[in-house]
Amino acid sequence: MTDVITTINSWAWGPVMLVLLLGTGLYLSIGLRFLTLRNIPRAFGLLIGGRKGHGKGDISPFSALMTSLSATIGTGNIAGVATALVLGGPGALFWMWITALVGMATKYAEAVCAVRFREQDAEGNYSGGPMYYIRNGLHKRWHWLAWAFAIFGTLAGFGIANTVQSNSVSQVLQDSFAVPPLATGLVLMVLVAAVILGGVRRIARVASWLVPFMALSYMLMGLTVLIIHISAVPAAVAVIVESAFSGSAATGGFAGATVWAAIRFGVARGVFSNEAGLGSAPIAHAAARTNQPVQQGMIAMLGTFIDTLVVCTMTGLVIVIMDVLPSGVSGASLTSMAFAGGMPGGQYVVSLGLCLFAFTTMIGWSFYGERCAVFLFGVRASLPFRLLWVAAIPVGTMIELELVWLIADTLNAFMAIPNLIALLLLGPLVFRISRDYFKAES
Repeated sequence: MTDVITTINSWAWGPVMLVLLLGTGLYLSIGLRFLTLRNIPRAFGLLIGGRKGHGKGDISPFSALMTSLSATIGTGNIAGVATALVLGGPGALFWMWITALVGMATKYAEAVCAVRFREQDAEGNYSGGPMYYIRNGLHKRWHWLAWAFAIFGTLAGFGIANTVQSNSVSQVLQDSFAVPPLATGLVLMVLVAAVILGGVRRIARVASWLVPFMALSYMLMGLTVLIIHISAVPAAVAVIVESAFSGSAATGGFAGATVWAAIRFGVARGVFSNEAGLGSAPIAHAAARTNQPVQQGMIAMLGTFIDTLVVCTMTGLVIVIMDVLPSGVSGASLTSMAFAGGMPGGQYVVSLGLCLFAFTTMIGWSFYGERCAVFLFGVRASLPFRLLWVAAIPVGTMIELELVWLIADTLNAFMAIPNLIALLLLGPLVFRISRDYFKAES
């Protein structure tokens, strides 16, 4: 079974998928005349002014981004970056940057389509995302893609955003503080239940407070390490860029990496971290109180900017500067080792960060999975889905997750395929909506 899933996974995240992800982002970037890069300051202005929002929707534009970031900023920013650098060498971080730069256009287009084609369910809540912009924006011949996305989206979260997250937290707390895994699982279950059983508005309130706090705290700790070792930063950047195009030589316990490995793992882990093209984030942005798809699109693209170009960069630079790749350690343990070497008590910063990141991922992705379930079965599926989500959390702390991780990672790829096809087909509409908006603004 594991061999079969491994084969499917290697195909799902193989060259075709990486070309599709980068190609879609590049196509949208060119079609939008790189407005996503030119309007970053303007997007931050909209974010600051988006505390309340104006128009139809359930939560503010700011809360929509924080809900999206709550799901996006997770173990990928700590363990995922470390894994990418171990498998792809320092150059993998460079390709994560490239993925983020074109991924901003992908995230922008996702949010524009999500707001443009969203619906209200039977309880008056706003629902949107790939399943809705496929059904409402494309010809009937494509509607099967909406159902495929919803099925994969409903199932994928239980692995990558639930059991995998609770398992990561339990391992960190057991290693650092000798906390029994089941105890961690039960506490997480209660905390997550207290949030998600209150629906999207409670998730948004918690995310709006917790996400800025945890992201800024982690960035501050990373910045502290970089300032302490400021003289090593230029050389680290040079190593990252050079190895992106020449590969990295083997040193110590580090096996070295080819250019292809740097590209493959940089792109794959970059997408895992910022979710651009996956189709998950627009589900949150569809609930924003706004009548302007373009404005929400610009706010949405900041999710990719913050997640990868800021948070992941902090992690990657600390790992390269502290030269821990030859240790042979991987994942969160490698990041912990790097921070411990960079500043006193650094390993505890990583442990706390991992716990908070995993918790917010669980509450954010619960909303994604629930909206997919509502698309498939109607509003009656909301409460059963939330209860199943909560019940799965302690299970994740007690099982071996290699197969679960493989299956969930594969389902994520299967989520991305229908979404990317839809974005390619809806690209001309996104270009027209954007041109009309900026023409009216000028």
